[in-house]
Order: sequence, then structure tokens, then C-alpha cells
Amino acid sequence: MKYIESLREGERINEIYLCKVKQSALTKAGKPYDSLTLQDKTGTLDAKIWEPGSGGIDDFDSLDYIAVMGDITSFQGNLQLNVKRVRKAEEGEYDPKDYLPVSEKDIEQMYAELTGLIASVGEPHLRKLLESFFVEDADFAARFKFHSAAKTVHHGFVGGLLEHTLSVAKHCAYLASFYPILNRDLLVSAGIFHDIGKLKELSTFPANDYTDEGQLLGHIIIGTEMVSERIRTIPGFPAGLANELKHCILAHHGELEYGSPKKPALAEALALSFADNMDAKLETVREIFANVPENNQEWQGYNRLLESNIRRSGK
Repeated sequence: MKYIESLREGERINEIYLCKVKQSALTKAGKPYDSLTLQDKTGTLDAKIWEPGSGGIDDFDSLDYIAVMGDITSFQGNLQLNVKRVRKAEEGEYDPKDYLPVSEKDIEQMYAELTGLIASVGEPHLRKLLESFFVEDADFAARFKFHSAAKTVHHGFVGGLLEHTLSVAKHCAYLASFYPILNRDLLVSAGIFHDIGKLKELSTFPANDYTDEGQLLGHIIIGTEMVSERIRTIPGFPAGLANELKHCILAHHGELEYGSPKKPALAEALALSFADNMDAKLETVREIFANVPENNQEWQGYNRLLESNIRRSGK
């Protein structure tokens, strides 16, 4: 496969890409054409079908995997594909992981670390609750490994939800070791569960967009409901412990204006909000700097999550 990042002007290609966007438009002369955004895991490529009704141009839609043949040209300094032939690709002709942004870390290794943390939880009801999702439910585990943690802000890639969850849970374990007032089992469990609602708030790849349930309820409420439903299947689960765990999930954004239905009222909920906020913001910075040379100290522009304009520090 020829990845988008390796394409050069003047090439003729015959490859399969994900059609992220397909839009019909008119030229200044009123002639119809199709404008496409093609994607693989290395980037995106603008493409045009100048004669959409001609032979060799089959039907397809946005989010389809398509086999395209055409010429790489340049328009206003950016590469563009002039499509000559296109058809919808068939299953088995492509591997979705070649076309989606994927965590740079090993997904199976991260999941093994996560289940290791679960095994370290001493409180039997919390451990049973965690195992019922992450160890005993194969379908849940597969979806959790593949899902993103956000649409665009941070960890918006395959494995992103797992990477973020593991990082937050490890931060929680560290905080519990440093501050004896914290209940480690409660805090680590809350860290592992805090974003579980993202599985229903966001659709799966390649769309990775907000669902109706996500728009109406949000991942905090969805995740709390998911945990509540599962708790009811575990005999003898202490009501007080259940409420404390659910409170940590409900309060993990820290402030009402950031989407938390409750502000932290437990030390563990406060610690979780710090761990979540730190990982989200530092990952945002990492992603900003990923395409910036190490010797580049230019300001990168205002970022909504960080509420600041940032640049690299000096070496």
C-alpha cells in the first residue's frame, strides 16, 4: 500500500483509501463535480472527480473504503488527486487499521497493564465489578481496545480510550501511594471506569462522531448508568461503596462548567479529576508538538482546551 504521506506530484496511483468526506459541488461554469477527502493512518488527501457521471466512476458514499485510480497534481501548494476511476472496495481488500489514526503504543500490552491494575484491587466487590467488564466480557474488551477517547481534542485515535484510561489509572495509583488519605481501591477503580461512557457517547471508527445518546446525555451520565446496571448484578455490593464510585465518575471533570453533574466531594473524586485533567492536557500538548520540529519555538496558536497559546520550551 502507498500511504498518503509518501505521495508525490506527477504520480499515477491505484490504491484503496477511506473516503472521509464526499460532497457534490459546481464549478464556476456550473459543471457538477465531486470533492473528496481521502484518508489513511498517515494523513488526508484532497481529491476531485471532475466527471462524476462518466464510465469507471461507480457509486459510493462518505465513510466507504474506495479503490481509486488517478493522478497526483498540485493545487495552491497542496497535493490533490485527479480521480479517473473509482469503485467501492470489498471487505477483505483492506485492513481498517491502515486507514485510521492508531495509538503509537502497543494495544495488547496496554490492556495487559490495565488488567494487571484490576488484579491489584483488593476490595472484592470492586474487583468483581471491574472483571465483569474488562476480563469476562470479550465483546466489551474488543470495543474498548478499538475506541477513541474523543472526537478531536485528545486521544482521538484507535486505542485512544485505552491509552487515556490506563494513564489516568496509573496516575491514580501513584497519587494513592503518595497520599495515604486516599482509598487506593476506590480511586484506581474510578480511574478505570471514569470514561467508560465514551463507548456509547462516540460512534466507532471510521465515523468517530457523537451519537444521539452522547449528544443528549454525555459520557459521564452514560458511564454512571453502565456501572450502576452492572453493580445490581453483583450480590452484596455495598450501597455506600457504590455511591462513592458513582460520585467519582460523576465528578471527574472537576467543575460544573466543565460538564460534571457534581463537584468533587470525596478526596478520591478530587484526585481523579486532577489525574484526568493532567493526562488530557499533556496529551493535547504532545499532539500539538508531534508535527513541530524539536528546534521550532514558534507559538502554535490558541488552544481551546488549554485556554492558552503555547510553544516549545528552550533546550
